[in-house]
Amino acid sequence: MQIIFNKYHGTGNDFIIVDNREDKIKPDNENLIKYLCNRHTGVGADGLILVYDHAIHDFEMKYFNSDGRESTMCGNGGRCAVAFAEKTGLGKGTGSFLATDGLHKYKISNDIISISLCDARPPAIIGGNHFIDTGSPHYIINVPDCTKINVLEKGRSIRWSDIFTPGGINVNFVEHTADGIFVRTYERGVENETLSCGTGVTAAAISSKWNKGYGKYNVNVDTPGGKLSVSFELGEKLITGIYLSGPAAFVFAGVFEI
Repeated sequence: MQIIFNKYHGTGNDFIIVDNREDKIKPDNENLIKYLCNRHTGVGADGLILVYDHAIHDFEMKYFNSDGRESTMCGNGGRCAVAFAEKTGLGKGTGSFLATDGLHKYKISNDIISISLCDARPPAIIGGNHFIDTGSPHYIINVPDCTKINVLEKGRSIRWSDIFTPGGINVNFVEHTADGIFVRTYERGVENETLSCGTGVTAAAISSKWNKGYGKYNVNVDTPGGKLSVSFELGEKLITGIYLSGPAAFVFAGVFEI
């Protein structure tokens, strides 16, 4: 059986996207998903996204890390899924989609795709650093210079630490800059640094403003893969109105056979 796939990336965070409305790929086919994401023997990607019809919303997405396992919310993956939906006629410029953590709204303005993320609880302090769940769990470590961090080595040691078992954690190293923050991320499930992480930069942006007082904020974010922005409102008990914005680009399409 031949299956058409599309390759997209959001600030370097890359995904295989498949229109799975005919259920050609089974979500429990971990070996196939892992094979497709392999950068040496497969298509190569940080993760795979299956897109489905939905009775109420424009579409539903299921996200899988490159280890083949279904994962929690992926912010850049959600933005790429919106770009794919728009290209294939499922989207309409503005609308909503469903992901594993619930409902997300989206809007497209020129080449910028913005998606809402679910409300988040205030940061918890673990080991002197912020822990924030923005659809996926993230650990925030502020550093003076991101370029000097061995993200693979340091991130891996924290990701697998006993305090975050059994699910593990995504680890973000954050440098505060003149006009925002610079973020590098070690992603669980990929088990490596990715060029960008949507839920990670969102958690980092919230963390960067937590001590500034309650109110609305917009944070400019640089990543190794490009620029994003995060807007939100800090409240005493919840962070609301969270939007992740940035480009999402079609790379190529192809066919694989299973």
